[in-house]
Amino acid sequence: MQPDCATIVSIVLEVQPEHIATLKAVIESYDNLATLRTADPQRHHLKLWFSPEHRDDIEAVLAEMAPACPMRRVA
Repeated sequence: MQPDCATIVSIVLEVQPEHIATLKAVIESYDNLATLRTADPQRHHLKLWFSPEHRDDIEAVLAEMAPACPMRRVA
């Protein structure tokens, strides 16, 4: 049986406004790793969508960025 290719995982992050452009640029620099969109502009919540097999890569990128780009996982 083949895995469900339609499965998408998401993470919602709260990011300080001055760090949003940096996070977006880094995520987009990894081709086809994730899609980043604004989930709630008033609360500075960003939503990342990605396939389950990229979870470890996403977690590694976020951990590497955390010191320079403070963020809080919301969902």
